[in-house]
Amino acid sequence: MPSPYRSLFATPGARAFSLAGLVGRMPLSMTGIGVVTMISQVTGRYGLAGALSATLALSSALCGPRVSRLVDRYGQRRVLRPVAVVTVLAVSGLLLCVREGAPDWTYFGCVLLAGLTPSLGAMVRARWSEIHRGSPELLHTAYSLESVVDEVVFIVGPVLSVGLCTMAFAEAGPLLAMVFLAVGVALLTAQRATEPAAHPQAVMGGGSAMRSAGLRILCVVFAGVGMMFGAVDVITVAFADERGHKGLASLVLACYALGSCLSGVVFGMLPPRRSVADRFRWGVAGMAVSMIPPLLVGSMPLLALALFVAGTTIAPTMVAAMGLVERLVPRGRLTEGITWTSTGMAVGVAAGAALAGRVIDAHGASAAFAVPAMAAVAAAAAAFLGYGRLRPTPRQEERFGDERDERGGDAAGGAAEPGAGGSLA
Repeated sequence: MPSPYRSLFATPGARAFSLAGLVGRMPLSMTGIGVVTMISQVTGRYGLAGALSATLALSSALCGPRVSRLVDRYGQRRVLRPVAVVTVLAVSGLLLCVREGAPDWTYFGCVLLAGLTPSLGAMVRARWSEIHRGSPELLHTAYSLESVVDEVVFIVGPVLSVGLCTMAFAEAGPLLAMVFLAVGVALLTAQRATEPAAHPQAVMGGGSAMRSAGLRILCVVFAGVGMMFGAVDVITVAFADERGHKGLASLVLACYALGSCLSGVVFGMLPPRRSVADRFRWGVAGMAVSMIPPLLVGSMPLLALALFVAGTTIAPTMVAAMGLVERLVPRGRLTEGITWTSTGMAVGVAAGAALAGRVIDAHGASAAFAVPAMAAVAAAAAAFLGYGRLRPTPRQEERFGDERDERGGDAAGGAAEPGAGGSLA
């Protein structure tokens, strides 16, 4: 293992909570696609399957930040365990209702409760932030590692979920997702030594993390990035189908994720050179540029190559985004702040998939690549126009000064920005 990663895992408990986060994060990519596959197999109603998937995404977007805010207030152990129990029971109820042919409204009731699924990625990142507060380079490597883990989850999860639903029994995919959630939460919350301290007073007295103007800019950018991701997924499937190779779509999308994985590993080994805000805005600009080649290709191999190159822009941008969240919100609301970015992306994914589908029906898959391209351009525009909000204000400097002194510098992994009055943790 390269030296930065070896140093990262030298911390006692790091391997254990990182592995627990990997296991507990699998439902993120397995549950939605598993529900769609299960419902379509059992009922043959794709409209119902899509509506349930959209309801699950909306419920997760509404509930996720609130669950994370409770975590910031009471601690991971006290919140994650009961929330995971409710989620597992809700999905189990859905599987039972499907098996017994219950009315449709029962499906939606179960899916709404399943939206309480906690964001294990945010929990793990909060732990990394806690144990490496005074080591900006190690925190940079940790965030790079987590971006790689995210990509692994989205490569393996859908294949595993769909494969089980189609080859074993219809409910197998969502069922295994809940097993992963239960095991991951149990393993993570059993590790008390690395659990971030609760901040009840900060959460109660400071309001939502979304009061940060910079975090709101990030969420807007993430919505555009999510639109790009959602559109690329749908268009790639349609592109492959038009050429008679629909089964190859998953391999092409795997190339997209592989590009991100490799860039994340390499990025984690390199010391950051620019400020975190600069790395973020130029990373989003790189995403926008990377969406030009897919507009021009006409074959599956060329699309796979184009998406692989486009994927290399993802992980570095996500790493910078996590560093920005850490510096834009107080430490007592860090978990909530990270989850809000995921919420923005989830909303964007749903919108991008829906819009791309309409364009595909009207003009074909190749023309539909204009959707992710325009979404990426909009995200880059938001990042550049909102750049001033992504830097610490004097008020933030005064408010978070004690945390910065405690952490010994910019734990987000970037150098001090000119005119910003130093770095902000």
